[in-house]
Amino acid sequence: MLNPPLPEITETPVNHDGYGLPVATVQSIIQQHLTPLQETETVTLKDALDRILASDIISPIHVPAHDNAAMDGYALRSADLALQEQVKIHVVGKAVAGNKFTGIVQRNECIRIMTGAQMPDECDTVIPQELITLHKHDDKETISFSSKLITAGANRRLKGEDLTKDKPALAAGKLLSPADLGLIASLGIAEVSVKRKLRVAFFSTGDELRSLGETLPEGCVYDSNRYTLHGMLKKMGVTPIDMGVVKDDPITLEATLREACSQADVIITSGGVSGGDADYTRALMDKLGEVLFWKIALRPGRPMAFGQITSNEHTASLFGLPGNPVAVMVAFYFFVRPALFQLSGRSKTEAHLMKVTTAHAIRKKPGRTEYQRGILFNDEQGKQHVRITGSQGSGILSSMSEANCMVILQHEQGDIAAGASVEILPFEGLL
Repeated sequence: MLNPPLPEITETPVNHDGYGLPVATVQSIIQQHLTPLQETETVTLKDALDRILASDIISPIHVPAHDNAAMDGYALRSADLALQEQVKIHVVGKAVAGNKFTGIVQRNECIRIMTGAQMPDECDTVIPQELITLHKHDDKETISFSSKLITAGANRRLKGEDLTKDKPALAAGKLLSPADLGLIASLGIAEVSVKRKLRVAFFSTGDELRSLGETLPEGCVYDSNRYTLHGMLKKMGVTPIDMGVVKDDPITLEATLREACSQADVIITSGGVSGGDADYTRALMDKLGEVLFWKIALRPGRPMAFGQITSNEHTASLFGLPGNPVAVMVAFYFFVRPALFQLSGRSKTEAHLMKVTTAHAIRKKPGRTEYQRGILFNDEQGKQHVRITGSQGSGILSSMSEANCMVILQHEQGDIAAGASVEILPFEGLL
């Protein structure tokens, strides 16, 4: 849902080069005009991986539930350490995880204790077994060690040290990881409330496009954008709805948009948003809702549409992406992806960026943001560098397949010298 209404922006050259709206401005407008979905569902813990937590997880217990040993050794009173430099104390029992020592540890006594075992009330310190000398006489055992080897309170995990009863353990909006599932399980919780999966319909437009399996007449190309979009959407954990290839026909396009609107929360199209496209594309989107067509100070991916359409009382957000394959990926990663996370209710929507040294000079015009395909690598000393893949044409999809990161050259930057620091978006672990 869009809230508040979009600002009145159509043709938008805003800098001295006339490139269009700055990337940051477009990102801000999109962010301000999206409202997260409210629907939730309850799933088992095993089905909660990569789902977005709908409400805070409040810990019903302390974790750990009691003070326990952080390693195998001997539990003792720290007061005994001050008696003398060479400490010698008697072993009066044993504790293992799940089977605590039930006696009382007196002064100058200790117990053998294993990792995770509950500490006796009287003990506050564990000395590792590697630091002691064990003495046996008849059926009795004594340990000796230097008091300089241990400090009071060492090697003890405190009750509630990890999680505190009645306090939040995980916050709503968290994308649940394997570690999160383990944390929730440690609280004895078997089911969690998560956000409903976002439904995203997508299709490509153009008379020249053919689907896989079809013959390829002269002048036509196979549609690659749908497969790229499908892969990116699947990695995000949304429900993708593939609407196929739509011809440049206003009746067919309107029918497809209406069908997509009835099924999905978000619609993504590729192609049909540049200034040279048929007038009916813009008129049709205006007919169905509130959609703006922008020129963005961006390379690649200058043209884009954003807004919402309504059909039969169903409303969906719409992203009209360029048709060039690399431009589709750039627009998705830097505009659509954070928007989908925001709509899904995820608390963290920003991509993880890092700074590295460029291995060579990079040409760049000020006044627009450029996303160039790069290869992140380590030199012989283990220092990270990045180099550009080569030709940066927006139709060269092989450059994206070769790349392992995107080099982000900011709006104000000009040419970049070799050895300068640049910002990159690594593809690995992107989601």
